[in-house]
Amino acid sequence: MTNSTLIVTGMSGAGKTQAMKALEDLGLFCIDNLPPPLLRDLSGLPGLTSAKDHPVAVAMDVRGRAMFDHLLSALDTLKDDGKPHQILFLECNDDILVRRYSETRRKHPLSEDCSLFEGIAAERRLLAPIRDRADIILDTSRMKSGELKLRLGRMVLGHDVRLDIAVEVTSFGFKHGVPLDADLMFDVRFLTNPYYDPELRVLGGLDAPVAEFVLGLPEAQRFIDDVCPLLEHWVPLHAAAGKARLVIAIGCTGGQHRSVAISEQLATRLAEKFRNVDVIHRDMRKNIAQIKERMAST
Repeated sequence: MTNSTLIVTGMSGAGKTQAMKALEDLGLFCIDNLPPPLLRDLSGLPGLTSAKDHPVAVAMDVRGRAMFDHLLSALDTLKDDGKPHQILFLECNDDILVRRYSETRRKHPLSEDCSLFEGIAAERRLLAPIRDRADIILDTSRMKSGELKLRLGRMVLGHDVRLDIAVEVTSFGFKHGVPLDADLMFDVRFLTNPYYDPELRVLGGLDAPVAEFVLGLPEAQRFIDDVCPLLEHWVPLHAAAGKARLVIAIGCTGGQHRSVAISEQLATRLAEKFRNVDVIHRDMRKNIAQIKERMAST
């Protein structure tokens, strides 16, 4: 899909909105309800021609009414111009479409002067030529949003996107409050606290003496060895459920020594499995500043 255009179309109610959200999470530049005559001009836009590693996804459906009739000719033009593109057609059973429209109470775009069933039938006839030209046909009848994202990742990007989930390892101090956006939280206050060593008190977990002290504790290595396999198993399941970002919070008393050193080591291990791992130390500098202020006032 590199430097290519993905045209997303299909039955109204088949999940184009969810598909576009998933594709956006996967790194594609997404445009909704683009008039077909503008397809040819996409490759000439300065911002898109430079984004070779971020293909474009365009959603087009019968909401465009008269303009949608020009889609076939627009696709012919893309082919004649040699511009790479793929057509993703989202399919869905009639009974599922009826149920979805009944639940959302939205009006089918082709049922203004007829029943919902007749509108769906008319749309199938209208879309038949596009469906015949589709490179990918995806039936979403029994598919949840998380599964849709995984299927799109495999079909469009060619790899298991569960490993693309953004994993954020955050160290924090319980005395400053727990992170409100944490998905998983671990307490490492059971480890010996370097704070009580005068030479380590004003240092942080990023400093070598503190990191060596914390990671040299047998309990610290046992903790990392126990937690890493657990996360390697459960994080992909969160991704499969549709999460694009997972925050793993590691807490100690002040967020200065133990949680910082453990978070760094944990992130290093997780980066061997997952592609997007980041580390944030929320309270380390804040705690060091408070300690230095107290020491200066005594």
